[in-house]
Amino acid sequence: MTSRSENLVVEPVARLIDELARLPGIGPKTASRLTFFLLRAEAEQTRTLAEAILAMRAQVTLCRRCYNITVGELCAVCTSTTRDQSKICVVEEPLDVLAIERTGAYRGLYHVLHGHIAPLEGIYREDLKIDQLIARVRSEPIDEVILAMNPNTEGEATAFLLLKDLASLGVRITRPARGLPTGGDLEWADPDTLGSAFEGRREL
Repeated sequence: MTSRSENLVVEPVARLIDELARLPGIGPKTASRLTFFLLRAEAEQTRTLAEAILAMRAQVTLCRRCYNITVGELCAVCTSTTRDQSKICVVEEPLDVLAIERTGAYRGLYHVLHGHIAPLEGIYREDLKIDQLIARVRSEPIDEVILAMNPNTEGEATAFLLLKDLASLGVRITRPARGLPTGGDLEWADPDTLGSAFEGRREL
């Protein structure tokens, strides 16, 4: 009886540790600390966290135009009347949009690929929102496409593929200047460095 009672207590804790450890950047030790923090926290705090996660999953979707995250069919950038409709900045992930927006250096549109070319990881052209980007450039009044992939091997490969796809469409194709560290990620770049990279972007 004692063993069964202990198992009833331990199993939910072990389950939460396992689930938290699946998150990027969260190892078993951090997952354990977070679990026991939540175990000691007020019931309202844990309930609020659980509700926020469920609400995010239920309400957040992808913008049908640029594939950034949004609540509704179109994101705030795509519905804005003050953005430059002639420029599209192509990024790998929604976090990159947030990083660029923090700089205040860019006022055009976005297109989120949701990944990068990585054959060793099983990620190919058809897994990304590349065809949707080509369709936008063909149908919208775009005169510049900024390829803001992360400055690492996968990002460079993705940018090279996009350059080939876009070359025949008659648009200016640029990359942010090399103020960004090679091998880094846009989301970790400080706003001043990222802003300078956008202001000094180069043509491809």
